[in-house]
Amino acid sequence: MAHENILTDVSDRIGTVTLNRPDKLNAYTTEMGDEVTEVLRAWRDDDAVRVVILTGSGRGFCAGVDLEHLKAHEAGGNASSGPKLGEEDFLKKLPLEMVEYPKPLIAAVNGHAIGVGVTMILPCDIRIAAEGAKIGLAFAKLGILPGLGSTHLLPRIVGRAKALELVMTARNVLAEEAAEIGLVNACVPADQLMERAREMAAMIAGLDPLTIAAAKRVVNFGAEHEMAEAMRNEEKTSAELREAKARRG
Repeated sequence: MAHENILTDVSDRIGTVTLNRPDKLNAYTTEMGDEVTEVLRAWRDDDAVRVVILTGSGRGFCAGVDLEHLKAHEAGGNASSGPKLGEEDFLKKLPLEMVEYPKPLIAAVNGHAIGVGVTMILPCDIRIAAEGAKIGLAFAKLGILPGLGSTHLLPRIVGRAKALELVMTARNVLAEEAAEIGLVNACVPADQLMERAREMAAMIAGLDPLTIAAAKRVVNFGAEHEMAEAMRNEEKTSAELREAKARRG
């Protein structure tokens, strides 16, 4: 697949999507969103990919929405030939697809992640950030609200009080603080980020994919339900997993 706004790679059963507008700090456009969506959907049932890493090229991960794109949208126009900003699947459908994705998603935040740069990593299963990277939900500064399901995900990741603080102050936090509050799983030296992400991805890729997909489902279910329901779901999903393995042979 040839793309203009992202790079893709598949090696050692790990698929890597790299946001690739480095001159704009990988600022988001609908074309970029369409390309990410296309690749994730293509890899969903591709046996060559067991784990997906999402990262950025250059100095930033994603500096938020491209301001020229946003201004054209607010003026009632469109800066591209694709869907109008806010109507693309990346914003309206992909976050749910990522949460339900049968393969683990790892965000490797290589640099500043602002606005949509933050909300796009929240549906990922694991988030690792480079030391010194700024992470900020800057939506209030633009007079808009956070999207991509972040109002559901963020309080569950960092707690409601901290989520409200981050959204209402619109302040940036460094990766080090992000790790302390649980917004990211780990903060590592920038030159070790992809090595660490790929090490973790390789550990997962070496395990049975049916088991990993089922594990993701039961943990996500258990986090949203009472313990008794979670236990019943564990039993049900374990039975389904045994049947699936038997069919596979």
